[in-house]
Amino acid sequence: MTGVIIQRIKEIRQQLPESVRLIAVTKQVPPAAMREAYAAGVRDFGENRIQEAELKQTQLQDLPDITWHLIGHLQSNKARKAVEIFDWIHSVDSLKLALRLNDLAGELFLQPQVCLQVKLLSDPNKYGWTVAELLAELPELDKCSNLQIQGLMTIGPLELDVSESLALFQHTWELADRIRQKNWLNIHMNHLSMGMSSDYQLAVQAGATMVRLGRIIFGERTPLLS
Repeated sequence: MTGVIIQRIKEIRQQLPESVRLIAVTKQVPPAAMREAYAAGVRDFGENRIQEAELKQTQLQDLPDITWHLIGHLQSNKARKAVEIFDWIHSVDSLKLALRLNDLAGELFLQPQVCLQVKLLSDPNKYGWTVAELLAELPELDKCSNLQIQGLMTIGPLELDVSESLALFQHTWELADRIRQKNWLNIHMNHLSMGMSSDYQLAVQAGATMVRLGRIIFGERTPLLS
């Protein structure tokens, strides 16, 4: 596997504008493979689970300039640990969770950067606000002064074709622009976290500033090895 990850990252970088941040999704990826991605210049790593991220942070503590992103669903009872160990939380998917994170961030004297997860299409397997829900709750979210609300995150249903995926990403951009025009105090729409291995080029075309890539870098996932 040596060299393969570096080559894959090089090829992906050639397709990404410099303004787009590459987040390597490392669920079930061993630290050795993450070190190879690091050697290729990756500094942003995305994890789905708190426990796995904690273990890897210990194993990679000699690489202090890594930025850690939580991209998986976050339960409220794990919110404190998430604030403690992640720089970014992409999966803030409800007002209840946002308020909890805001309180914890205040207690811990931290200001995590977060994205608000939106669900523009009906999908029972995905979390997030509908457009109507998010617009209605923006005034309450704007009170979360301990959070750096930086933009939106979305994940489309698996069965979308190319045109449907592109439309989803374009609608996410349009929603962010609509929110941006209101000039909120604590809500900023600087980033769009959208696009994965199968559709990241479409997401970039629609205005993504962060793409979350796992399989295309590391191959199919295998059980985590220590």
